[in-house]
Amino acid sequence: MSVALRPAPSLRRQLLWLVLAAIALVSVLQAGTAYRNALAQADAMFDEHLRELARSVQYGVPLFPGSRAPSVDLQVQIWTPDGVQVFRSVGPVLPAQALLGFSDIEVEGTHYRVYALQTPEHTIQVAQNRDARQAVARGLAWRAVLPVALLTPLLMAAVWWLINQALSPVERMRRQVAARPADDLSALPEAGLPEEVLPLVRELNLLFERVRGAFDAQRHFVADAAHELRSPLAALKLQAQAVRRGADDASRDAAVQRLESGIERSIRLVTQMLVLARAEADAPGDARPVELQQLAREAVAEVLPQAHERRIDVGLATEREAQVRGRHDALLVLLRNLLENAVKYAPEGGRVDIAIEPAAGGGVALVVEDNGPGIAEAERARVFDRFYRTPDATGPGSGLGLAIVRTVAERHGATVDLGRSERLGGLRVEVRFPAA
Repeated sequence: MSVALRPAPSLRRQLLWLVLAAIALVSVLQAGTAYRNALAQADAMFDEHLRELARSVQYGVPLFPGSRAPSVDLQVQIWTPDGVQVFRSVGPVLPAQALLGFSDIEVEGTHYRVYALQTPEHTIQVAQNRDARQAVARGLAWRAVLPVALLTPLLMAAVWWLINQALSPVERMRRQVAARPADDLSALPEAGLPEEVLPLVRELNLLFERVRGAFDAQRHFVADAAHELRSPLAALKLQAQAVRRGADDASRDAAVQRLESGIERSIRLVTQMLVLARAEADAPGDARPVELQQLAREAVAEVLPQAHERRIDVGLATEREAQVRGRHDALLVLLRNLLENAVKYAPEGGRVDIAIEPAAGGGVALVVEDNGPGIAEAERARVFDRFYRTPDATGPGSGLGLAIVRTVAERHGATVDLGRSERLGGLRVEVRFPAA
């Protein structure tokens, strides 16, 4: 049964809708507040107008100068204390018994806002058509809301453009990644990226670097395998033919022994190549504290059978507690390769020592020394190359041991130095780890 995939949420769309909805909500609230305030201010203004008109009548100011007729929206009536009307403007008759101050009345189906003022001589009533007054107030209120209504779409359009501009680096990065060839694992450019996107791009670049390292290790392994296995496999084929052509049991046994030795050398070569490929592809992200003294004991235990076979004394020359951060398995491979090389080239009944010492400039150093022939100073730089063996090298080997050592050391931020052992007279290998 197929499952319909939901479309991925769009960050741009979500951000735009949230911001635009917030702007719309604030604009509606602001418009509503402006409308209510405008109505209240207009109502207060009209009330003050009624009060001032009544006071003008009280102090004898003419209501309507010249021959101009009063507005139909305003009604003015003047009464004597005994209830006789002495003045009335055009319009309906207002009740003679008016409440002093402001009040609302209804006359002939029309609502009025009335202000009554009493003096010793008169009672003055000034009324205004409430419906007409509210119509004017609403017009004023709508004019107060109009700027908000006009500016809100412009603000939304500006925010839309700004958000699109702010997210344009992300879109540019997407286009760059989409346009890349499948084998392009180079780092993405970090220039011009916002602070929120920069950590993601940096992590992607680290991922590309790790993948590129893994691909490089794979290519190296394939190239090395194609180059280095050709001769051993051809030799195995010749040895197998020699077994088949053996005239008697003795010659066939000798051919079988040579074939078995060739197979062992091929297995050892392939194993070393796989170890090197894994070391090159290892990522240092899962580093943990590794106790060097315990690591040395484990490595000595693994090479002890070879050492006993040649009566070589292998052990710790110093007892020092020290830790480094790294991968235990990879560091064990590093130290085992150093010990295997030392055991291989030390003379019968020789000696191989391991020491853990403080490193110059801080950190800790892992030192392996032997009393073998050592490596000439002119050859010390080249012995770290793949498959390189010095001209005076004796015994079986693939030329990968020190290449593995250097690769693992580099993955742990360490350096490898070769020198002459002042104490034993042979080779001194010092692996210096940085301070934790």
